[in-house]
Amino acid sequence: MINILVVDDQKHIRDGLQAMLRQFPLQLDNIYCATGGIEALQILRQHSIQLVITDIMMPDMDGLTLMAQTKEERIKVDYLIISGYSDFSYAQKAIGLGAKGYLLKPVKREDLQSAVEHVWQEIRTRQVLSLNMEHISRRAQETDRKELCMFMQGAVNDEAWIRQTQQQNPELWQGYRLCLLREELRINQPGVSNAHGMESIAYQVYGRQGCICLQHRPYLILAVDAVIDTEALPTALKAGQIDAITAMTEPQQGLMGLPGSYTQVLELYRHSYLFPEKRCVLREHTQRLERQWELPHEKLYALFQLIGTKNSGQLIQEISMLFHKNVLQRYHIQYTEQLCRAMVQMLEEYERVIRPYMGEEALDIDCLRNLFDYPGIREYIQALQQQVLRLNQFYYEYKCSYRNSQDLNEAIRFIHESYHKPLDLAMVSNHVSLNYAYFSNLFKKNVGKGFTEYLRDVRLDKARRLLSETDHKIVEVAAMVGYESYKSFTRAFRDVMDMQPTEYRQMMRRKQEREGKYRETAL
Repeated sequence: MINILVVDDQKHIRDGLQAMLRQFPLQLDNIYCATGGIEALQILRQHSIQLVITDIMMPDMDGLTLMAQTKEERIKVDYLIISGYSDFSYAQKAIGLGAKGYLLKPVKREDLQSAVEHVWQEIRTRQVLSLNMEHISRRAQETDRKELCMFMQGAVNDEAWIRQTQQQNPELWQGYRLCLLREELRINQPGVSNAHGMESIAYQVYGRQGCICLQHRPYLILAVDAVIDTEALPTALKAGQIDAITAMTEPQQGLMGLPGSYTQVLELYRHSYLFPEKRCVLREHTQRLERQWELPHEKLYALFQLIGTKNSGQLIQEISMLFHKNVLQRYHIQYTEQLCRAMVQMLEEYERVIRPYMGEEALDIDCLRNLFDYPGIREYIQALQQQVLRLNQFYYEYKCSYRNSQDLNEAIRFIHESYHKPLDLAMVSNHVSLNYAYFSNLFKKNVGKGFTEYLRDVRLDKARRLLSETDHKIVEVAAMVGYESYKSFTRAFRDVMDMQPTEYRQMMRRKQEREGKYRETAL
């Protein structure tokens, strides 16, 4: 689809040409009109026009002058010339200026259609070729970028490739810095990465020849002109309302230094976690950092000694002191990484102790393994505090549960020792020094049945053994297992076993006789 501009100082000719154009079986977008060359030039400057159909003789600016002016201003457009004169010199001048056709007035419909279709076909062919060339160019650029990125990350390439690549942008590779950009996004902040916006601003600062994009993800990495001041890009990003961390290497010469610059820029970016107040981290900010240290193991152990207590405020305070910026900013970033790993190891050790008691609950320790998964050190410390506080709560509940289990074990031991005596819940709860109602709930929750039911099962289990292994009378068995009356014993036995005690004894005697005969036969 194309836009056409009709230029003629006579209205009836303009209207006639428009009417004919709209009848043609062509895909036309818009048809503009102008009364002369000056108005036509303004329209050409403001709109994308592919074809101009213009008269030659017009009062303010004739058609040939209009063609010459658009050529001077490098406005790409095709022309069809119409004229009431058959002088061949006009046609020669028009063709010399690039006209695609020359039509005499009065313009015949079929001549106009044939000329416009011919120009339209040329325009379509050029558009398709242009798109194909753009596509090929983009693919070639993307291939070059990927090769550069792989070389930057350590892939081996031959000297011929290095020389050829340097020659494509010799001025930049003679003096460049690697620049890493990462937009500051808060955890759970909606929105998508603005990498292309940052890249666009970088090209505005350094120009197309002074900036090459080497990587988009996970960080935007650019090779930029080392002559430009290091504050220029952070300032432009701030003006563009993009909050980004910038890390820049020292100036480098030659493509051979690219892998080393890549290692340096990643290290500078990691150090940006130590200096959250700096928008641009340079080598000078890290040169004085100490590279020898000892982790504060005693403070770590002291912190975890607080786990399982109600001192959550002190836990947070101790973590804040361990990760205080005045401490972290003394050392290389590896100190902070080692401190994070030590915290994770301590969390794992403590969680391992109580994991069987946590059920479906669990700590999210994996989220703490990589400091650089977070926008900054502050967010990491917040996540760390949250997991430590969760561990503290779990451990506190575990310690309470452990104390309760000791009380329960003593209560159960007491029941098995005293089942043959008069026994009730109050006596057992007093024995373990627990509140009656609390002990009742605790017993049922952990044992799975109430105290009365449990005591009954213990007594009946002892009764079954006495019935099958001794000749004591039923009334004697009832008294021996703690029942005050024969009736209450037989009723309880029948409810559980679905038979009388005498029936159970007879059944067990018959079973023993059968087993005795079987053993005699086997011998």
